Amino acid sequence: MKKFTVLIGSAITVYAIMAFSAQLMYVKPLPEPLVAITPITAELNIAEVKIDLKGHDAFLDKLGNFESGNDYKKVNRLGYMGRYQFGRQALKQVNLDISRKEFLNNPELQELAMERLIQHNNSTLERFIKKYNGKTLHGVKVTRSGVLAAAHLGGATNVKKWFRSGKDFKDANGTSITKYMKLFGGYSLSIE
Repeated sequence: MKKFTVLIGSAITVYAIMAFSAQLMYVKPLPEPLVAITPITAELNIAEVKIDLKGHDAFLDKLGNFESGNDYKKVNRLGYMGRYQFGRQALKQVNLDISRKEFLNNPELQELAMERLIQHNNSTLERFIKKYNGKTLHGVKVTRSGVLAAAHLGGATNVKKWFRSGKDFKDANGTSITKYMKLFGGYSLSIE
């Protein structure tokens, strides 16, 4: 009796599949449109397509990538450390008195240090940013994010000198603050 039930069940399943397949094979024609449809063609110029990825997180990601490849454990030949390559002086500016080991093993602390440094440099350089933001000075378009990146590289004092005289500070690797102003210009930073 079980064999007979299985055979009947199998036969019903096969019949259902065949019936469904037959319905799929018949395609009902679409009605003719009442209005002639003109095909729409458009050319897309990829160079004109821009995706705005210039927010605060993108700024930090690019800066961290440029400084260390976004490696929280990196220490360079000069002793600068972490994702953003902080030195002892910058850590003092943001009121962090911790050991190298503590700093390298704590990504959250490194992010906090960077946010504090951005705030510190922003308040130190605010009058220059307000005066020149969006203008070209010494051949560089000035933006808040570019100025703050330059201050991270060379310190706020060297950025002030740049504003006053055009003197272009370079770090030990030969990277100039104007390079940072250009590379990191135009980001929209979340500054409180």
